[in-house]
Amino acid sequence: MAVFTALSDTDRDFIASAYGMASLSSVVGIADGDRETTYLFRTREGEFIVTLFENGAEPLDLERAFATMGILHDNGIPCPKPIRTKNGLATLQAAGRLVAIVSFVSGSSTTDPTLARCESLGRVMARIHTILQRSQKTQQATLPTGAVHGALNYQNVFFLGGEVSGVINFRLRHDDVLVSEIADVLVGWTSRANGELDPSKTGAILSGYQSIRKLADSETAALPGFVLASAAKRYANGGAKTNLPDAALLAYGSLRLEIMA
Repeated sequence: MAVFTALSDTDRDFIASAYGMASLSSVVGIADGDRETTYLFRTREGEFIVTLFENGAEPLDLERAFATMGILHDNGIPCPKPIRTKNGLATLQAAGRLVAIVSFVSGSSTTDPTLARCESLGRVMARIHTILQRSQKTQQATLPTGAVHGALNYQNVFFLGGEVSGVINFRLRHDDVLVSEIADVLVGWTSRANGELDPSKTGAILSGYQSIRKLADSETAALPGFVLASAAKRYANGGAKTNLPDAALLAYGSLRLEIMA
C-alpha cells in the first residue's frame, strides 16, 4: 500500500504535541497495510505507529478497540499498547483524517506458518479469549461466548522465530461464540489449495489453544460445523473456488477426522 495522505511538517508537529512526544526524530511512511495511511514516528520516548483512517472509522469504534488492547496489553498479550492524547482521548483529527496511535511491535507476518507458529497462534488466541471472556451463567449445552478479535488473519499476526510477537488491528472485536473464531483461524491458516485442512497445522493450533483453554465437549462437537460455514464464507468471498461446496465439505471432513483421531 502506498501512503494515501501526506503529512506536512505542521501536521507532524501537531500530532507529536497532542500526544506529548518531546522529540520527533523521524517520520517514515509504511508501505504495508490495508486501506489506511500508516506512519512510523520515531521519538525520544520510543517508536509509534500512527494511523490515518481514510474512511469508515468512528471514534467510538476506536475507543472500544483501545479499551480491548489496553486490557490485553496489561495482561501480557503481545499486542500494541494504545497511546492516548494528553487529554486522554483515543483519537484526534489531523490532515483531515481521524488519527490513532499505538506502540510499535516487532516481527513480521507470514503466509506459510510453521507448526511452531501455529501452536503459538493457538495459545495466544486462547489467552485472548480467556482474558476477555465474560462471566455469565449458561446451561451446560450452551456454547461459551465472549469477546473475539474478529480478524486473526495473516496480516494481523506478527512472529519472531516460532512465537507470536504481535497481534494488531482490534477494530473488528465483537462478542460471539468462541468456537466461531477458532473455526475461522483453522480455515484461514491451515487450508490447502483444494479446501482440505492441513492436519498437522490444525493439530498444532488446537493443541496450543487447549494448552491454555480446554474446549468444552459442546465446542468440540460444534467445531466441524463452524469450519464448514467458515470455509463456505471464505471461498464465496474470495471467488477463487469454482466448486465451493466440495471445498467446504473437504474442510469439514478433514477436521472431523482430526477430532476423531
